[in-house]
Amino acid sequence: QVQLVESGGGLVQAGDSLRLSCAASGRSFSDYRMAWFRQAPGKEREFVAAISWNGGDTSYADSVKGRFTISRDNAKNTVYLQMNSLKPEDTAVYYCTTQQGGQCTIATMKRPDCYRYWGQGTQVTVST
Repeated sequence: QVQLVESGGGLVQAGDSLRLSCAASGRSFSDYRMAWFRQAPGKEREFVAAISWNGGDTSYADSVKGRFTISRDNAKNTVYLQMNSLKPEDTAVYYCTTQQGGQCTIATMKRPDCYRYWGQGTQVTVST
């Protein structure tokens, strides 16, 4: 069983920055790819960013590329999402997830249905 706890969300204005954190339980955190997804009201959960087990490889959705940065600290079992130049369309609940226990591959890692464990999410609201 893996537990994921997100934090750092809030209400900000367009152009502001936020840093989300996701703390994971368990001793296998550093063995697995981690990812962030988001879900806006009435929309499907969508991929935001992913990071390999050692942080050496990252991937981003086109909509956040150049504005968001994913990173991880394996000593702290934590993955981060630095979000800069936020836009109203970034408003959503942000979730972190882990490759651990799931069926994700490099080819499918942008699909939410291949992940098994999710956090409870943290709300990000960007006003104009």
